[in-house]
Parts: sequence; C-alpha cells; structure tokens
Amino acid sequence: MPDERTNKAHAIIVMGVSGCGKSSVGEKLAEALHLAFIEGDALHPAANVEKMSKGIPLTDEDRMPWLDRIGEDIKASLEKREGIIVSCSALKRLYRDRLRAAACGNLFFVYLEGSSALLMKRMAERKGHFMPASLLDSQLATLEVPTGEQGVVTVDIDDTVEGIAATALKGLASLGITG
Repeated sequence: MPDERTNKAHAIIVMGVSGCGKSSVGEKLAEALHLAFIEGDALHPAANVEKMSKGIPLTDEDRMPWLDRIGEDIKASLEKREGIIVSCSALKRLYRDRLRAAACGNLFFVYLEGSSALLMKRMAERKGHFMPASLLDSQLATLEVPTGEQGVVTVDIDDTVEGIAATALKGLASLGITG
C-alpha cells in the first residue's frame, strides 16, 4: 500500500556527493513528474561558495543555514500544495532528518551512488563549477549512505542521465509517486 505521503504534494531531494549528477537528474525528474526544480547549490550562502572554491570542505556549521534555506523552500512549496524537486548533497542522516522535519515528513530522496573513480572522472570533465574535484574525498568521508531509511530510492550512476532518471522514476513509482 502506498505511503499516505504520496496522496498530497511531495518533495523529492536528489542527493549524493559532488559529481554524481544531482542537477542533471533532478531536471529530468522534474520534467517527467511536472514539478518545479531548484538547484540547491544556488542557495548556498556566498561564504560557503567561496570556501568550496578555495578547496576548503564545509563543516556542519557551514551547512546548516543552507539546509534551512532548502527546507524553507520545500515547506513553502508544500504549503501551496505544489510538489518540488531539489538537488542537495544531503550527505549525513542529520541533514536529511533536518530536511524531513522542514517538510513535515513529506520528503523523498533519490540517492545517486557511484564509484569514486567514476565520480572523479565526472568532476574532472565538468566546466565552470565552483566545487573542485579535490573536495570529493572529503564529501565521500562525510557521506552517510541512506541505506534502510524510509522513502529513499538508490540509483547507480553508471548510466546515461536518461537511464539514471528512468531508474529513479521506477523507484519513485514503487513508492507511489508518478507523474
């Protein structure tokens, strides 16, 4: 039986470490599900962007205002009975729980999982992003994989963006979320 959360507007966070394809997959999911998409990186305070641009990993303290901003946007969307998709690394369970609280529990995650070699390759290939490939190791060290958490779909990223999005949509459909 589908979760009762699927009977109302829902929020979906496309999560994972830098380079996993959160933005590209999030845009595809938003298009397929007819939902708005927010690029979570665009919500970082300037100080966070500056820090990451210099190759300095963010701390929990750095991330909290950013997570709260994402949570506020999710809550505002859901209060208007509008679904939303947001890209956000959401590396720790503490962060995901903070976002779940902001969404009053009406939040699903698509976790994009890949090998460090594939992630490094993708980061090296992208142009014009403030996050240097040198920060991948710190993100992987911070990552608490969401295995066993309710409302999480895990998708392997060793595929095309279209293939990853299609797999994510199948997983979301198994939770009762369809377009």
